[in-house]
Amino acid sequence: MRLANVINLGIKELRSLAHDPIMLILIAYSFTLSVYAAATAMPETLSRTPIAIVDEDRSPLSTRITEAFYPPYFLPPVTINRAEMDERMDAGLDTFALDIPPDFQRDVLAERNPAIQLNVDATRMSQAFTGSGYIQTIVTREVEEFVKRYRPSATLPVDLALRSRFNPELNKSWFGAVVQVINQVTMLSIVLTGAALIREREHGTIEHLLAMPVTPFEIMTSKIWSMALVVLAACAFSLVFMVQWLLAVPIQGSLALFLAGAAMNLFATTALGIFLGTIARSMPQFALLMILIILPLEMLSGGRTPRESMPEVVQFVMLGAPTTHFVMLAQGILYRGAGIGIVWKQFAALALIGLALFTYALARFRGAIGSMT
Repeated sequence: MRLANVINLGIKELRSLAHDPIMLILIAYSFTLSVYAAATAMPETLSRTPIAIVDEDRSPLSTRITEAFYPPYFLPPVTINRAEMDERMDAGLDTFALDIPPDFQRDVLAERNPAIQLNVDATRMSQAFTGSGYIQTIVTREVEEFVKRYRPSATLPVDLALRSRFNPELNKSWFGAVVQVINQVTMLSIVLTGAALIREREHGTIEHLLAMPVTPFEIMTSKIWSMALVVLAACAFSLVFMVQWLLAVPIQGSLALFLAGAAMNLFATTALGIFLGTIARSMPQFALLMILIILPLEMLSGGRTPRESMPEVVQFVMLGAPTTHFVMLAQGILYRGAGIGIVWKQFAALALIGLALFTYALARFRGAIGSMT
C-alpha cells in the first residue's frame, strides 16, 4: 500500500500541475526560449556592434581605417559629421564613435603623433570594454601598414600548433546552451517542489492529506518523484530539440548517462525545494528564499565561471552543493564524452548529498506536519 500511496499522490501532483497555467508557461519558457536566448545572446561577445566615424581628414589613410571595420565584430561604419555624433550617442544608435581629425594623414607622415578621439557608450559595458581594445588594435595596425607601405608578416620563433578540443570553432553558443539547461534543471526542480508544498498549505488540502492513511514520507516522496519526472522530461526535450536540433550543438557523450546524472541531481534539489517550502509561509517568502539559494548555486558551481578561478574557501564550501557535482558531470559527459568510469565520483557525491538533504528535509517536513495537527 505504501508504494501505491506514493504513486497515487504523485499522480495527484501531476494533475494539479496540469491545471496551473503559470507553472506550465514557466516550464515551457525555461527549456525553450530561455535556452535559445542564452545560446544566441552572449553579452560578452563583440558581435555586430554599431560604430560611426567622423572623417574630417578625407584622406587615403582615414578611408583605410574606415574600411577596416566589418562584420561580424562590427556593423558597416556609418559616416556622420561632428554635429551628429553626440545626438546619435545620446539616442543609443552607436556604441562607438570615432573622430578622425583634419590633416591626420599629414601629421602621421610628419611623425607628429596625432590623436584620434574615440567616444564609447559605456552603458553597454561588455561591448565597450572589449570593443575599445579591438578598435585600438585595428587603428594601430592600419596606421603602421600605411606608413611602412606594406603589410608585414611577423615571423615567430616558435610555431604554436593550436588544437581546440571539444569546441573546435570556439563557439560560445555551444557553451551557453548546455549551461542554461543545467541551470534550469536546478531552478525548476526547487521551484516546483516548493510551490507544490506551499500550494497545499494555501489551498487547505494539506489537512485532507493528514486525515488520510498516508505518512509524511509518502507525501514528500510523491512530490519529489512527480516534479522530478516533469523536469527530467523537459530537460530531455530541450537537449534533443533545442540544443541538438535547433541550435546544432553537438553532444559528445551518452544522453542517457547525462539524464541519469540529472535524476541524481533532482533527488537532491527537489528535497531542497521541500525544505524551503517548510520554511516559507507564502509564495512571496518562497520567492525571496529562492533568490538567496539559486544565485550562489548557479554562479559558484562552475557553470559560468571555472571553479579554479574562485577562492579556495569558496571551492571547498561549494563541494557541499549538488549543483557543483552536477556541472562537473554534465560538462564531462556532454562536452568531452566521458563515461561512467570517469564521472562515477560525481554520481556518488550527488547520491550522498541527496540522501543528506532528503533526510533533513523529511525531518523538517514531519515537524511542519506535526505543528498543523
